[in-house]
Amino acid sequence: MTVLLPLFIILVASIFQGSFGLGMKFMSPLKWEAWWLIHSFVAMILLPFVWAYAVVPDLFSAISAAPLSAIYLGMFFGFLWGIGGIMFGKSIPFIGISLTYGIVMGSCSAVGSLIPLFGMENVTELAAFPYILAGVFIMLIGVGITAFAGILRDKENKSESGSNLKLGLLIALISGVLSALLNVGFVEAQPVGEIAQTYGALERNSSLAVWVVVLWGAFIMNGGYALYLLVKNKSWGSFTVLKSAKAYRWAALSAIFWFGALGVYGQGATLMGEMGPVIGWPILLGVSLFISNIWAYLNNEWEKNSNSFKWLLLGLLVLILATLVLGVANGK
Repeated sequence: MTVLLPLFIILVASIFQGSFGLGMKFMSPLKWEAWWLIHSFVAMILLPFVWAYAVVPDLFSAISAAPLSAIYLGMFFGFLWGIGGIMFGKSIPFIGISLTYGIVMGSCSAVGSLIPLFGMENVTELAAFPYILAGVFIMLIGVGITAFAGILRDKENKSESGSNLKLGLLIALISGVLSALLNVGFVEAQPVGEIAQTYGALERNSSLAVWVVVLWGAFIMNGGYALYLLVKNKSWGSFTVLKSAKAYRWAALSAIFWFGALGVYGQGATLMGEMGPVIGWPILLGVSLFISNIWAYLNNEWEKNSNSFKWLLLGLLVLILATLVLGVANGK
């Protein structure tokens, strides 16, 4: 049960992670920058604070008692992730949910897992080491197959020009590498969680104090960029546009899914111990890719694309295999 519980928690987090991108399909009639400011504030400031404040005694005293290096590094990597998060949102209109998730989740899962792994002492001597490498490698294969399915789908549909497809792929790849730094920030800011435990927080809940710090940096980037566009494009009036209630609801709902994923993942990864961010991160992203493609299928992204859909199913089966291998690594 000790091994299975954190794994189950991360699988639940994957459902949230795989669902939040759906809201980006319902931004209209709001401008992108207006929708994104609402979404990022709710996801990166409001929800993390409310949840952490509810379960971490004397939250701000715990954060202020943590080493400044942990706080600044957590915020810094959160800021860099913010750039990747913005590029994620920008790539979906070019290449759709399926292909964006494939490229981003593949590069993000590998980079976000391997950086903490090779930062550990005597890593090659760990019993789980070969299983982790095999799991990450298999996951990259699955993501590659999934991405190929998306490219094949686009060729079948002929819905995007070559330049838009190439641009979308480039944006998604850069987004994936930068997005991995969110997990690095989570690792670097762990002293905040350790201090939170001395203030009476449960071990699994201490991760929420960590996310508060990391996401401060993320919001500085995301909120700042949205404000810049609102000023540059003089699009403040977008907030009061008619028939925008649905877009507001999706901005909030998408934020709940997004931080719900991080909050639950953090609890599962913390319960896994030192290997949590190494094993839990690729599982989170791999399974979320499976979930996102279910949503894409339900939204008719694969309608009349039987050939490419077969490749998608193959890719998802490989992702499931990778998740099983990483699950075995968690038990070593």
